[in-house]
Amino acid sequence: MVISQASECAIRALLYMAGLPVGSVVSKRDICRTQQITPAFLIKIMQPLLAQGLVNSHRGVKGGFSLKKSPADISLWDIITAVEGPIYLNKCLIRSGFCARDKTCPVHQVWRNIKDNLEKTLSHTTLDKLAVMAIEK
Repeated sequence: MVISQASECAIRALLYMAGLPVGSVVSKRDICRTQQITPAFLIKIMQPLLAQGLVNSHRGVKGGFSLKKSPADISLWDIITAVEGPIYLNKCLIRSGFCARDKTCPVHQVWRNIKDNLEKTLSHTTLDKLAVMAIEK
């Protein structure tokens, strides 16, 4: 599994925003310049983040984007699933009964455990924790 470029750029953009004073409105130009993201791609990745309530969009001369939630309330899981959609790891995890062998397949529970651990790790990794780690480096 490889995280898409869209998810990676979304994480970088939001992490950049999390490192600024609370409530800061960051221009599209500043995000693009500091994170090496093209303006068109930034707009594309911000769409699902806006839809999921992770960021706000501000119009006008002093417009741009701001975090809608506290960095402590935005996890990597939130960002990745906003951009990518649900993460299943294997089609047998989409829903119970999707795969006829999900009750008897010895690998089914392995996929479930991996997915659950991935979700737990990404859910507990929030922007505020990552921002502190970036400062410590």
